[in-house]
Amino acid sequence: MKRRIVTGLDIGTTKICALIAEVSGEDNIEIVGIGLAPSNGLRKGIVVDIDKTTHAIKSAIQKAERMAGQKVDSAYVGIAGSHIKSINSHGVVAVTGEEKEIKESDINRVLDAAKIIPVSSEEDILHVLPREFIVDGSPGIQDPLGMSGIRLEVETHIIKGVSTSIQNLVKSVLRAGLSVEEVVLEPLASSQAVLSEDEKELGVVLVDIGGGTTDLIVFHEGSIAHTSVLPVGGNHVSNDIAVGLRTPVSEAEKIKIMHGSVISERVDENDKIEVLSASGKERKMLSRKMLSQVIEPRMGEIFSLVKKELDQVGSRDLTPAGMVLTGGASLLEDSEELASNITELPVRIGEPDYVSGLSNVIDNPVYIKKGDTVPRAIFSTAVGLVEYGIDNSDAKNNSARSKNSKEVVSNFFSKLKSWFSEFF
Repeated sequence: MKRRIVTGLDIGTTKICALIAEVSGEDNIEIVGIGLAPSNGLRKGIVVDIDKTTHAIKSAIQKAERMAGQKVDSAYVGIAGSHIKSINSHGVVAVTGEEKEIKESDINRVLDAAKIIPVSSEEDILHVLPREFIVDGSPGIQDPLGMSGIRLEVETHIIKGVSTSIQNLVKSVLRAGLSVEEVVLEPLASSQAVLSEDEKELGVVLVDIGGGTTDLIVFHEGSIAHTSVLPVGGNHVSNDIAVGLRTPVSEAEKIKIMHGSVISERVDENDKIEVLSASGKERKMLSRKMLSQVIEPRMGEIFSLVKKELDQVGSRDLTPAGMVLTGGASLLEDSEELASNITELPVRIGEPDYVSGLSNVIDNPVYIKKGDTVPRAIFSTAVGLVEYGIDNSDAKNNSARSKNSKEVVSNFFSKLKSWFSEFF
């Protein structure tokens, strides 16, 4: 049976994560390799140092390859950053052919028609995402292929980004020895890993709090209604801690993950934590409540910006399923409650099912949460990129993949502990 390899590459401001999956048949999907590396070449999701970014990509890929026991030569690459913009667009064409049956060529033409939007010479279109098709005035059609009609219309959500930012990201991947299958918006990838089809149909907003940015994507009636990237993320929280507690940023990141809470009034004033001094030569004991008082305003700002964004586009009324948080900073204690209090929406933490078995496997404290467990939410984008890649390659081969494929990869994580012990 022919086997395919699909690689997802999440290039974030804080970390780079490579995930390798092996696919055979329609439903047999197994994640066989994973690699993590600190990311030092990006600011707010944008590449600012190609050499550092290339080095980090190589490191993550090599770790994943050693774990998988094989080389990879291409990847689906995630992109975010404050340069990402989106717009809704409408396209319309006449159906060709004597029988007036909608063919693939008609669908391609109407999507091309929807792409005729104002795009500056400095921008490139990343995605043209159909929201619904309309055949002879009848809306709500998801796939018009084979239907009869005279007039075909489409409502789309178009995502675009600054050309040079996209090119620098691609250049970093190419220099690391990989070709790029496709550049994929990271919240779009994350949504595939952490949102259910029922949530997308009912209406839901996904908020992915990354290191440099917070990515937001709204689904309504099964399709994308809005996307945006907010220029604030988990690194801003860490920087606040470094300044407020007078400690190195690297130490602030560890303290945030190990002891951070976003509702200070819930923290016992007698609860103490050990903090490295700014000189890096001695440690001091500080109140954990003080840490929380530093974290709470910044996390409150992030959720307030999310609420403002939803209010401006009118999406809060379209999301009865509420809000799903993912990304490393979403795992801070009481994040769900603070987000719900500010946005007035029901909130849950979204994590990919694939990584439920990760524990005691990474020796880098940046990725370790309380109890020495690895937070699953840091893998949301990488897992989503693998899913996106599998769906994309299946579409090209005209084969359908089961929506329940998540269940068949769980056996992989029983082996992860020994793999990470060996390779990290």
